[in-house]
This record gives sequence, structure tokens and C-alpha cells, in this order.
Amino acid sequence: MGNFDFIHNRKNTRSVKWDLVESMFQSPDVLPMWVADMDFKAPQEVIDAIVQRAEHGIFGYTVIDDDVKRAIVDWVERRHHWKFSPDHLSFSPGVVTSLYMAIQAFTEPNDKVLIQTPVYTPFYKVIEQHDRVVVKNPLMLQDNYYKIDFTDFEEKLKTGVKVFILCSPHNPVGRVWREEELREMARLCLAHDVLILSDEIHADLLYPGYHHIPIASLSEEIAEQTITCMSPSKTFNLAGLQASYIITTDKEKRAKLENQLIIQGHGALNTLGNTAMEAAYNYGETWLEELRDVLKENRDYVTDMFERHAKELTVIRSEGTYLLWIDCSTLQLDSTALKKFMVEQAKVGLNEGVSYGDEGKLFMRMNIACPKATLEEGVKRIIDAVKNR
Repeated sequence: MGNFDFIHNRKNTRSVKWDLVESMFQSPDVLPMWVADMDFKAPQEVIDAIVQRAEHGIFGYTVIDDDVKRAIVDWVERRHHWKFSPDHLSFSPGVVTSLYMAIQAFTEPNDKVLIQTPVYTPFYKVIEQHDRVVVKNPLMLQDNYYKIDFTDFEEKLKTGVKVFILCSPHNPVGRVWREEELREMARLCLAHDVLILSDEIHADLLYPGYHHIPIASLSEEIAEQTITCMSPSKTFNLAGLQASYIITTDKEKRAKLENQLIIQGHGALNTLGNTAMEAAYNYGETWLEELRDVLKENRDYVTDMFERHAKELTVIRSEGTYLLWIDCSTLQLDSTALKKFMVEQAKVGLNEGVSYGDEGKLFMRMNIACPKATLEEGVKRIIDAVKNR
């Protein structure tokens, strides 16, 4: 199926990851291991479907028909054991767009929105750019593993929080929330009438022994209090095709959200994104299983190499996503010096941990969705820089 060892030349393809290296890191020879897209081709079946559609040559307004909706419904039921009606689906160009639309639809300026930090950077922007108030429920790092502080979670909800944005699986810390954790978060949100806005874009990217549970799948009552955002973009490396979907079982909430999408001009999907999403969900499962094996090998390789050759760096135990959260606190560098060290000494472009919140200021995030040779080169550069500092 997939050739995950082949090194594709992504330069001069208008790639954010590769073609913005110099502007992002002020150096042309930095190895990019930052923004969350993969250096792997999409499944061949997806490519073939896009080519066949492109060869038709007419790209007029495109309908999202029952076949596309059925592919989504079947995928989520098959992979995540959640059955819902195709009527519960709405569509947007991306999960971040969906978050923006939901915040506009269900909150007002100065409303409080809860997030669990350190967390995906756009969560802050979604809140702050709409003049809403960020409320933090910091995750607790214990024995190289992040846990939820439920006492703090409830205390924050009591302050008048209107929306909780859940990151599940969590980016960047790599947690796949267990059922009991999800149930407790949902229980508290129901008790305090807080809408759950659940970003589940990494749902398919799990390591062995872990299973994603959509929080809305836990009960009908929880589903009615939840808006779930999903997409094939991370799973199959389709982000540039701009196709995602929203699952809302409550009819009134769904109508309100769809009205906001229409107001903002998001009434249809990209034609090729529509095609790719259907093909990925219908034919991409074997490719995905191969990818997950590759990601496990890559995760274990980085963890082992740092444990043996750069003990100053600790990879936080990851259960999902292809993003590793690396504790660099032993280097005793502040966030500015840490970024400078990785760029100028290691010549590797990572995401700064501080961009995910103050709780991440001594961390870096590494994208390991790349061929083994690329990964080995990046790890070698970091280890050599640590040894020679």
C-alpha cells in the first residue's frame, strides 16, 4: 500500500511546512519537523479518485450527497463505535473554521471559554479574536503523564463558563482520554450547562492499546450537549483540500451552527476535498493501519534514542497523534533560548512549546510523521547539539 520510506521532495510545492522554513526559522538549512502535516503521500485510492474527478474538467458547484455522508457515518461507526444519522452532519473547510463558527454561534463577547492547557494554539485565537475570555484548566504532569485536575475543572466551570473546548486526542500532550475521564468531564459540563465543543481531528491516529471514544457517543444526553468536529485531513494528509465535518445531534444547535456557516460564506466544500474525503473513508483503512505501525516505530525510536543519548530530553508518553511533546527543562534554557538552540545549534525546526501556553514554555513539539531517514537525521542533529552545548 503506502511507501512510508520514500523521501518526497516537497520544496517548491507551496508547502507551509517546507517552503516557509527560511521565513519561520531565519535559516534555509533547518530540517522542518513542525507544522502538523505528514511527509507521506495520501492513499493511492484517494489520489486516483482526485485524478479521475480532475480529468472530468468541470469544477462547478458541488453537492455533498448521500454517498459522501454514508462514507463518513460508516467510518465513524466502524472505527469509533458511534452511530449517528447522516442528518446530523454539517460541513466546513476545516476543524479550526468549525471552532470559529461555533464560538460565534453559541457565545457572546466577554463570555468565558474553558481550555485544557498546554493546548493547540488556535484554541487561544478562536477565543481571543472574538473578544471572549480564556479560562484555563491546566493539565497536571505526573510521572511523565498528563492528567486532568477535576477539582480545578469544576471550580472553573462554576465561574460562568459557557463553552468547553475539548481536545481529544490531545494536541500536543498526546493523551487519549479514557472513558471515565470523558464521562466526568461530560457530567460536570451537564451539571453546569456548559456546551462541549470537541475537536477530534486526531481520532484515527492512535498507538496500540488505545481507543478513541467520541465524547458524544457516551449517551444521548451528552450528545445533545456536544458539537463534535472531525476530518480526514490529519488521518490521510489532506489538509490542503479543506474538507471537514461537524456532528450535532441537537436539531436547534445544528440549525444555529449551519446558519452561522452560511452567514460566513461556508455553504459548500471544495470539489476535490469532497471527492478525497469519500475515497479516504471508503478505501483508506489498510493504508491507515500501515501508517499507524510506522508512527509507533517512529515514536519508539525517538523515545529510545533520547533516553540513551540525550537524557536531558524527555519524550512525554504519547498515546495518540504523530506529535511528540518533549520536556527540555533539564537544558535549563528559557523558551527564547530553547528555540534558538534548536534552530541554530541543532538545525531542526520544531514548534515552540510556549505557543501552547505558559505551561509549555520548557517544551518543544516534534512532528514524527516522516520517513525514517528524515527522522533519524533530525534526531541525530538534536542529540549532537545536546552533547556539544
